[in-house]
Amino acid sequence: MQTLLRMSCLVSGEVQGVGYRRYIQRLGLDLGLVGYAENLSDGRVEVIAEGEKIDLERLLHRVKKGPPHAVVEAVEVQWSDATGLEGFYSY
Repeated sequence: MQTLLRMSCLVSGEVQGVGYRRYIQRLGLDLGLVGYAENLSDGRVEVIAEGEKIDLERLLHRVKKGPPHAVVEAVEVQWSDATGLEGFYSY
């Protein structure tokens, strides 16, 4: 049995108003992850996802790229133990 992890990302760049959160939500659901993507007041997007490491790494690859109209400039990532989130949401 694999240990579930939590990946916390702060994404900077042109990531609000370009479908970024919905893109991440769809990918998270497709990968069987739980978590959320949320706009922050400073223009960044926070992405929290929990699941198996290989699936989180797949999501992280896409977090760094974003959808076609996004321009991702930087991603700060932290790893920790999963906390038991449910569903994958976009706020």
